[in-house]
Amino acid sequence: MAETKRSSQQLVAPVQHKGRRGFLPIETNTFDRIFISVILWIGISLLWMRFLESISPLWVSTVLCFVLAVIIVRKG
Repeated sequence: MAETKRSSQQLVAPVQHKGRRGFLPIETNTFDRIFISVILWIGISLLWMRFLESISPLWVSTVLCFVLAVIIVRKG
């Protein structure tokens, strides 16, 4: 009898998730967007060092990644 009372009550999280939808295909919060930006920054930098560093210096990649990170965090 006691278990039926508990199962009929809904569990509610104490804090509401304030995610938002931007151009990313998932609902994200600020931490999610920062995490995605950092992972992309690392990946782009590694690919840049492997394939494009002989053509263009690494600081160009850093500037591009920073601009991409700002766009993702603000509008993503």
